[in-house]
Amino acid sequence: MNAGKDSEATVVADSALIVILACVAGGAVLGWLVKLLARWLVTLPWAPFQGPAKLLSSFPEPGLTIGVVAVGVIAGLLLGLTAVHESLTVAVSDTQVTLSTRDETQVVERGEIALAFKDGKQLVLLGHHGRETAREETDLSAKRLSRAFTKHGYGWAETDPHDDAYRLWVPGASGLPDGANAVFAARAQALKADKGDDARELRKELARFGVVVRDRDKRQYWRMA
Repeated sequence: MNAGKDSEATVVADSALIVILACVAGGAVLGWLVKLLARWLVTLPWAPFQGPAKLLSSFPEPGLTIGVVAVGVIAGLLLGLTAVHESLTVAVSDTQVTLSTRDETQVVERGEIALAFKDGKQLVLLGHHGRETAREETDLSAKRLSRAFTKHGYGWAETDPHDDAYRLWVPGASGLPDGANAVFAARAQALKADKGDDARELRKELARFGVVVRDRDKRQYWRMA
């Protein structure tokens, strides 16, 4: 994307500062609550974790409070940095859409996009003939995304226009191209083990078969493009 296109693009992203501050504040509060929980547990002889609770409560104040809050702040900071790194940034211009997440950037030209919509917590760019050109996890609101896409003349839908075409995948499902069931089986294992990167790569492999996939509670639903 050249400088002119960059300047014209509408960028939709979570504020890195707000995300980090929220995580840091949450970590500090959690650390303080851990101290209170430890002191409560030592008053209940039958409660679990008596050893750790007594050890924690044995530290003098104000060192105990400062320590648990500091640990919570550090944990929150690390969580916030991870969340920012993995969050999706969407840049919409008149000629293309750029999706950036983790260390990856995907550019989809306007001619490849027939429609955009949110499917649960995923932004989907639907290509022509029913194929998906992109599907990315995001907490960005549908309202913010729809404004960006419609501002630049892209079609936006509130729901998946192919929603009724999806079928639940089961081992040996009929109607799939040769080899697709094996990929589905491998992807099911990746989803079960929370291996998101592997599941993403296997989704791309299924796309080469002309199969569109979406997930619901680690179950895979599919349709043919």
